[in-house]
Amino acid sequence: MILFRHRWFKISNITKYRIRSVLFIAFFWTLIDWIVVLLKNQEIDRILREHSLWMREILMFILSIIMGYIFVYKLKKFLRHSPLWLNFVLKSFILLAAALVISFLIQFVNFTLVSGQSPGLALHNILVYALHKNWLQQKVLYWLVIFFITQLFLLINERYSPGVFMDIFLGRYIQPKIEKRIIMFMDLKGSTPIAEKLGHELYFKFIRDFIYQVSTAIIEYEGRIYQYVGDEAVSSWLFDKKNTRKCMDAVILARKNIQKKSEHFRRNYGMVPEFRVGIHLGDVTVGEIGVIKKDLAMTGDTMNTTARIRSATNELNHNFIVSKQFMENIDLEEWQTENLGPVDLKGKGIEVELFSLKI
Repeated sequence: MILFRHRWFKISNITKYRIRSVLFIAFFWTLIDWIVVLLKNQEIDRILREHSLWMREILMFILSIIMGYIFVYKLKKFLRHSPLWLNFVLKSFILLAAALVISFLIQFVNFTLVSGQSPGLALHNILVYALHKNWLQQKVLYWLVIFFITQLFLLINERYSPGVFMDIFLGRYIQPKIEKRIIMFMDLKGSTPIAEKLGHELYFKFIRDFIYQVSTAIIEYEGRIYQYVGDEAVSSWLFDKKNTRKCMDAVILARKNIQKKSEHFRRNYGMVPEFRVGIHLGDVTVGEIGVIKKDLAMTGDTMNTTARIRSATNELNHNFIVSKQFMENIDLEEWQTENLGPVDLKGKGIEVELFSLKI
């Protein structure tokens, strides 16, 4: 029974992220509506206002969740390949129509349930109110501003890996900090011959699909995507033994994701991508960098060593290579690894003991 529940009720981290986005939209829109109503209706009898306000905001919250779902799930998927300006315009007009319906429903409920009017009279009063008090123009402007702020926030948040935007917003890394992190470099195997075969445009689409599959795996296991460099994804986890396992599980899930999409890759590109991975752990310095474009940068010997380990996958003919430091902090069966011994990595003064993962 426990296993059954786990399988059916487990929510992926990507789904959790989207649910949080929907709830943010619902709370934000409801809060703004609550503030606007209070500011505009200061002279209304307090008791009547309290009763109608609670009913209004509950309805507003429910309808905002529906709109947030359309915003985050449906429209985002529908407009994924559209330019940014078209995304803004189409989303705003589609949601504006839905917002006017919400405003109508809220007014209708207020006239019928709070004021006790008949449905016919309520409709008449709404029409008179909308036409003779500039209500429609005010609502259009009001919702367009709300949509713009919402889209801007979601756009900025999506620009960064989950958690990075809040770190920058709160200024956690204005002063650089030294953190012990698990670092993973993951890139496409055989990229040069693939690029020659596919050509520039098709190769770019191939990389984009590849990066999408591996990125969803990294995010699913709570990795922080540091940067994309061509066909390479660099990610990290704060160090603890649970996160060493999450890092390895992300690699396994990335392979599974690509295998599930193998028919898509064969149909569109004539091949299925393979990738190489280098993993290491150690101290890195994390801090804000940039003037116009702010971002978080990670520097230090750990970053350089991980990059060299990933490069060593070519020379040693193994796809998944990790350092001894990583191996010492993850529980694996003997058959799951192969000791490659001390390896002289380019740019390193001392040899680094490496292991190949058998996954």
